[in-house]
Amino acid sequence: MDIVINGANGRMGRILSDMIGSESGCRVAARVDRDAQGGCLAALSDYAGPADALIDFSHHAAAADVMDYCLARELPAVIATTGHTEDELALIRKAAGSIPVFLSANMSIGVALLADMARRAASVFPDADIEIIERHHNQKLDVPSGTALLLARRIRDARPEARFVVGRHENGKRAPQEIGIHSLRYGGEVGTHEVIIAAGGETITLKHEAESRALFASGALAAARFLTGVGPGLYDMRDLIAQEGN
Repeated sequence: MDIVINGANGRMGRILSDMIGSESGCRVAARVDRDAQGGCLAALSDYAGPADALIDFSHHAAAADVMDYCLARELPAVIATTGHTEDELALIRKAAGSIPVFLSANMSIGVALLADMARRAASVFPDADIEIIERHHNQKLDVPSGTALLLARRIRDARPEARFVVGRHENGKRAPQEIGIHSLRYGGEVGTHEVIIAAGGETITLKHEAESRALFASGALAAARFLTGVGPGLYDMRDLIAQEGN
């Protein structure tokens, strides 16, 4: 499988490139980054060779260029960036009508399982207080993290009336059906997410800790393999887990 990496000079792009180089049956078809150093191309349009999938670890603002490139080549796309605007998400959804697109705020299978467990807990305990705490390194740009929002949205699948509260800046009691989201930024923290469910005298804490960024590269590579076997559509980690569970 030949893979185009967009954002290849970034932290995740470099990890992914090294991982693909050690994988049997995989090859880096092209490395693309606006910082065109170390053999990287400066733009996706600079590569017209063969490829089976594209993995984007660049920046959410590249969504339009990535979708245009993949649509023109009928190339499956794994979107591993976060912080997309509604306009960017609309472009991605539209492209998914013509090509396979895998979109996830977190490429960890463990986080996908955490999200499912949080949704189920919210359904079992409809009146519980739910808080999400996310921790990341001090260079992370988006707040709250895309993963924290993913978790909150999965919980809201079980509680359509829920309202997100990002941070708490005012005095006052906690309102019913709030989902609190809190962000910590320090040091080199890879990523930790906790979901706290407090219900009727008992508290459940669900927690995921990322010990290495390699797990996100591994998940993105698994997503690329998944896309080569499906038709046009918008997919996420739930689809990948469902396939692996069969």
